[in-house]
Amino acid sequence: MWNSFQTNAYSGMIAETVAVPGHDGKLVNAYYSRPLGLEKYPGIVLIPHMPGWDEFMREAARRYTEHGFAVLCPDIYQDFGAGTPSEIAGKARAAGGVSDASVMGDAAGCLNFLKSQSRSNGRVGVTGMCSGGRHAFLAACTVPGFDAAVDCWGGGVVASEKDLSPARPKAPIDFTEDLACPLLGIFGNEDFSPTASDVDILEERLKKAGKRYEFYRYEGAGHGIWYYDKPMYRQEQAMDSWNKALAFFRRELE
Repeated sequence: MWNSFQTNAYSGMIAETVAVPGHDGKLVNAYYSRPLGLEKYPGIVLIPHMPGWDEFMREAARRYTEHGFAVLCPDIYQDFGAGTPSEIAGKARAAGGVSDASVMGDAAGCLNFLKSQSRSNGRVGVTGMCSGGRHAFLAACTVPGFDAAVDCWGGGVVASEKDLSPARPKAPIDFTEDLACPLLGIFGNEDFSPTASDVDILEERLKKAGKRYEFYRYEGAGHGIWYYDKPMYRQEQAMDSWNKALAFFRRELE
């Protein structure tokens, strides 16, 4: 997928902040990137990770758009105010985290927005990294209408009773039987959340439920292997898994 474009092909995109209907009927800010041109294109809801609605998420949105997807990345932390991404993420942590209910409301609003656009091909996927990967899995199970999902090292999908909270009242794995679309998972075997054992448990549950999925588990990699601004970045594993995510979404959504 990387560098697979034709050098004589038109390339263009637009990216901006828009407001979309989200949880509890509120308007939620979202970073919206989409291709320019006349053809129809699929959509992706990109759910932010716990570092916040940050620059990396915007760059990830544009990378997907460079490969032909309209992407909507909502500010799921908007209820905690405005400030730098790290400031708002800190406020969210101090408050016990953003609630699953509000994130699912935002995901549903973004899904409906993308499908309603005149140049949508009618198909939308969902993805996220870290806590966003957890939310992407949860959305694929509980928000009707998604056509594909990519969970990038989503910690907390497998959770014990002690890990639950008012914001996270149920473990996402308990919704596995309701997964309504194909799932791709990207994990590092040295990750602390999810651990390799957590991924084993999720895989067994998916098999038992007869769900369509594919997991890629990388040696020499831990958490956050795409984050090139952090020591956890793993160039080889990152590029291989980016290509797998792009190919998966292209196959399932185009």
